[in-house]
Amino acid sequence: QVQLVESGGGSVQAGGSLRLSCAASGYIPRTYCMGWFRQAPGKEREGLATIDSDGDTRYADSVKGRFTISKDNAKNTLYLQMNGLKPEDTAMYYCAVRLWVGYCPGLSPNDYGYWGQGTQVTVSA
Repeated sequence: QVQLVESGGGSVQAGGSLRLSCAASGYIPRTYCMGWFRQAPGKEREGLATIDSDGDTRYADSVKGRFTISKDNAKNTLYLQMNGLKPEDTAMYYCAVRLWVGYCPGLSPNDYGYWGQGTQVTVSA
């Protein structure tokens, strides 16, 4: 069983930055894929960025060049650095993990089995 706890959300003005963290606990095998997702009210959950156990990353076009995903293996923590935030980035942000995969399957939330409880990000104009 894996537990994920997000933190770092908050309110920021457009153009600002936030850094989200996702602390993982429990059994994490050698191969895995972790990702960041978000869901705005009335919208479907969307994938933003993924990173696999080798450190390869993938980004959605909507955040490419503005968001950076990274991980600290020693701390079992996933990060999302968000720069140049826009009001349309307002959403609940979630981290998720899929275990026992050598590469990330993609940005579809359906491919990830373990989820955190989310952290709210609000960007004002």
